[in-house]
Amino acid sequence: MKLKTVGIIGHGAFGGLVEALLRRFAPSVGVRVYSSRHAPDGERFHSLEEASQSDAVVLAVPISAFEPVLEKVLPHMRADTILVDVATVKMHTTEVLKRRAGSQPYIATHPMWGPESYEKKVGDVSGFRIVVTESTIPEPTKVELLSFLRDVGFDVVEMTSEQHDKHLAESLFLTHFIGQIVARAGFDRTEIDTVSFGYLMDAVESVKHDAQLFADVFACNPYCAEILQRFGKSEEEVRHLLEK
Repeated sequence: MKLKTVGIIGHGAFGGLVEALLRRFAPSVGVRVYSSRHAPDGERFHSLEEASQSDAVVLAVPISAFEPVLEKVLPHMRADTILVDVATVKMHTTEVLKRRAGSQPYIATHPMWGPESYEKKVGDVSGFRIVVTESTIPEPTKVELLSFLRDVGFDVVEMTSEQHDKHLAESLFLTHFIGQIVARAGFDRTEIDTVSFGYLMDAVESVKHDAQLFADVFACNPYCAEILQRFGKSEEEVRHLLEK
């Protein structure tokens, strides 16, 4: 299936990045953006109904809004429209898709990067990972889509939703957890930063504004609670070591 149009539902930081990437890497594809903050103009911004009628529809909305937005979009989609899930967690959203989407074809993905990473690399996407989990789209279409992503420079990794969420809790969630602590404590760069401290602050600056994502991931990824327990235990051990 050759995509002629792609609808983007939601135009926050990541929705805007999806639009920019489509216009850059697939300039022949018509992009229809739906945003609650912008009135339809028939060119860039469209109604929810029009955006949902595209060949593929990307749900670029917060995790907590995924199910209610999906319910609004589904009645307007064509039977062959491909629904693209780009949420940060996968067990939760794929469960929602299996329960709500019916026969609507979908592919569950998670781009392991965001606008700040894209900006820091000055648009170089080489090595940027996109995880793909569950999919109900025809296999030839899936192969074609993943080949396109690899051809433009992305690193595509396939795994189960459970594997993804377990890895995510030990990587992205842990990074957000530490980043929120460092940011809220008021630590900042200095004139004599070590290289390793610079790396730490790079991580902090990339996640400190994502409080909603941080909370949503914790609420919807069952492996995050264990990470907090492990962190708390190890912090106690380190404090005890220093006191000795």
